[in-house]
Amino acid sequence: MLPEWMIDVPDRLSQDWYVFARPAGKRCFVVSSNGTTVSRQRNGSILHHFPLALPAGSKTRDGSGSAQSYCILDCIFHESDQTYYVIDMVCWNGYSLYDCTAEFRFYWLNSKLEESGVCNAPSHHLKFRFSTVPVYNCDQSGLYAAYTGVVPYVKDGLLFYNKHAHYQTGNTPLVLVWKDENCSQYVIDTDGKGEIPSQQQVVLELQDDRKLVTSDDPPVSFGCLDGDIIEKSGLQSGILLRFAIGDGGLSFVDGKLEKADLIYLGKSNRARAFADSYSKVIFQFMVRNSPLKVDDLLASINSPNDQEKTPSDIEMIG
Repeated sequence: MLPEWMIDVPDRLSQDWYVFARPAGKRCFVVSSNGTTVSRQRNGSILHHFPLALPAGSKTRDGSGSAQSYCILDCIFHESDQTYYVIDMVCWNGYSLYDCTAEFRFYWLNSKLEESGVCNAPSHHLKFRFSTVPVYNCDQSGLYAAYTGVVPYVKDGLLFYNKHAHYQTGNTPLVLVWKDENCSQYVIDTDGKGEIPSQQQVVLELQDDRKLVTSDDPPVSFGCLDGDIIEKSGLQSGILLRFAIGDGGLSFVDGKLEKADLIYLGKSNRARAFADSYSKVIFQFMVRNSPLKVDDLLASINSPNDQEKTPSDIEMIG
């Protein structure tokens, strides 16, 4: 489940949302089954292979041979302290949590991990640690604690989870990420050399009709690529291309993207699997021009509107 970038403060932030400081590192699934445990990154590549005190996670656990017994943890691997920080739970001992709310999943996560002892100090057989992260109700004190509190990991922004949201794959507006320079080293995207380019860069996917689109479902079009460039470069549909946003910037009409001043730079890095999402492009544009600040979030929490609005119906997708 991938977060959208927070470009507007959601309704009822203090009542319907959790917040926590996101650990910097590699997002991965940790899966225990058939007596072993493996961690896989978003592109499917194996990160580590090890025994773990999860159901079906090691040869010494009861029921390790049962095909129905397996666990899936949504984690971030924090390199510097060799720790897997568990941020969500997708399945426990064969019981799927996809259709459960975040409120239930977070409760289940903490109780089951404590029962299993997986977050205990690592043994000589396992050099990796497992740990949960402190999760707060997104009221004023909770937001402040997540933003300023001391944690044993390097922060990479804040994650906001809607309490009522089910777990769904892909981008979802029911999980949001927000950053500023006080809670992340990487607020503005860097180029391949690790430097901040003078102009914002975006990665878009080329479609059959020459449209340049984001990774959203449905995708958002940022314009069309010139036919001469396609012919000269031998570009095919589905390829990811990198652009700079020129001096014309992004133009909006009634809150919707009307025009983008794109300057073609070339093919994207082969390691990229997806184009940028619409919310990421807009967030990066806002950071360079008119960023959403933590004071804006705190002001929203304190506003009468945030307290008085009635709950809206939220469509849940399993």
